Amino acid sequence: MGAGAALLLTAVVPAGMLAAELKAGDTFPDLTKEGLEGTLPELAGKVLLVDFWASWCGPCRKALPVLSDLHKEYGPKGVVFIAISLDEDKKDMDAYLKKSPIPFTVVRDPKGKLATKLSIEGIPTSLLVGKNGKVHAVHVGFEGDKVRKKYAAQLDTLLAS
Repeated sequence: MGAGAALLLTAVVPAGMLAAELKAGDTFPDLTKEGLEGTLPELAGKVLLVDFWASWCGPCRKALPVLSDLHKEYGPKGVVFIAISLDEDKKDMDAYLKKSPIPFTVVRDPKGKLATKLSIEGIPTSLLVGKNGKVHAVHVGFEGDKVRKKYAAQLDTLLAS
């Protein structure tokens, strides 16, 4: 079973029922060394919001517009947003992006190697990373405006530190 199919099984599980192994305080990996397809911006010393998603994931499709809104607010403040697609077929990702453009960096983890390394068990999963390269928070699933408020508060904290 491919990474996408495995994650499809877990994408429908309610938030809170899954937990990624990566936790607050852990060092976030250097994404430039993870074999991702696409171009990454400069990441050193930046606050990051990294979201694992796929075009076939219903909750992901609901979360991405919220992340886009957060990007409009926090991108100018220095937060770098990265969407990591777990679509196995690049055509699926490209078709989604053509219909619903994402205004921040999108890269692809086609074989799910990074997702596996980080023990990402369900999508969407978002990670907030501080300027020090440490994971500040891991969020699995999407719960609408509640998530937006939580992310905004955490981003404010990270930017202030």
